Amino acid sequence: MAEVHRFTHEARMTPGGLRWMWSEICSQVEQGLLKAREEAEITSIGMDSWAVDYGLIDNDGELIEEPYCYRDGRTDGLMDSLASEVGRDKIYGATGIQFMFFNTAYQLVAARSSSSYREAERFLLLPDLLNFNLCGSKSVEVTNASTTQLLKAGKAEWDWELIKQLSLREDIFPEIHEPGVTLGEVTQHGALDGVAVTSVGSHDTASAVAGAPLRSDGKSAYISSGTWSLVGLELLKPVTDERALKYNITNEIGVDNRIRFIKNVSGMWLIEESLRYWSKSGLKITSKDLAERAASLPRKQIINTNDPRFTKPGPMPKFIADFCRETNQQIPNSPEEFARCIYDSLAVSYAQSLRELQDSAQVEVEEIVIVGGGSSNRLLNQLTADETGLKVKAGPAEATLLGNIAVQMIGHNFIPSLDVARKLIADSTQSIVFKPSRA
Repeated sequence: MAEVHRFTHEARMTPGGLRWMWSEICSQVEQGLLKAREEAEITSIGMDSWAVDYGLIDNDGELIEEPYCYRDGRTDGLMDSLASEVGRDKIYGATGIQFMFFNTAYQLVAARSSSSYREAERFLLLPDLLNFNLCGSKSVEVTNASTTQLLKAGKAEWDWELIKQLSLREDIFPEIHEPGVTLGEVTQHGALDGVAVTSVGSHDTASAVAGAPLRSDGKSAYISSGTWSLVGLELLKPVTDERALKYNITNEIGVDNRIRFIKNVSGMWLIEESLRYWSKSGLKITSKDLAERAASLPRKQIINTNDPRFTKPGPMPKFIADFCRETNQQIPNSPEEFARCIYDSLAVSYAQSLRELQDSAQVEVEEIVIVGGGSSNRLLNQLTADETGLKVKAGPAEATLLGNIAVQMIGHNFIPSLDVARKLIADSTQSIVFKPSRA
């Protein structure tokens, strides 16, 4: 595997809210594909991205407005009011999806009174919007669609009853397709024209789990560690009972009809946002430097990483200081002390999430596989092993890309199955093992 292009981007606050700069994202994606085309012939292209966000297209196939970022405040308060109105038990029993304030269901409800929503011919989730840009496909892929909280639990079917209860337009909902399907060929993109566009696990976590070298006996838990940390188990069917609802566990559809039984934990976002804050203050420091300095410090504070204050953009160290002050804990004084607080708190949150997942699914795991960019953080990996008492296998860091490519290879008959793909990935990459250093 060779990386040919990487770009950074972030949502920007506009007069119309917190938005993704979609034209820039599309331009950068095309640049990357053209660079790849210079290196070799392209057989297939597969798109994955973060979940829940969407774009609205009109009857002429034009994007009506820049897509909202899920961290925008337009959904504030909607989740609780709608859960009270419709019933938390009913919503969870039908969809199996955790209650998060930014779920697509609440975003669409927030958009109901807008002219953009009224003009829309279709809404497409972001990786499907990229597919539309390349080949004109107007359907959405099931692993990402399952994150909307508008799909029937474990099924590739919209929950039309819930959609009606939320007073959403049924006509803008697209058809649903599975991973591994050829959606069409690229048109109107010059040198890329004629290349097959193949659906993958378009939610990046679905691709990451597909690319994670999990044990076939179900004894592995996984953490997809990035901006968010997704702590999960791979199951064969959803669990939507009262216990799973109490723990707010999500049942998202995975590649090969697996269920991603997951707890969402704030991840490297806490570090990323802190680094942005310090950078604006003139302090230049990298996440690697932070982890190295934090490793020699003792554990002093624990924050609730899922406190709502930590989900919004802003001065993260000040948010952490406020939490510590409110809970009568010592306030960190330096960037490395803030980082140590974050890493310790994430490990505690991972362990708690894993206990809840095992309790709900009635399974017991023997190891944790950590994939994604966070898998290279040796301090956090060791803290996770210590806090859970389990062996941690870290890597591959690029599991999302490997899972994406593997599904394309399955779809084009280069390899026969997901299990074979995972063995190939395990044999082709190295994992670093961390063992608990304390009880």
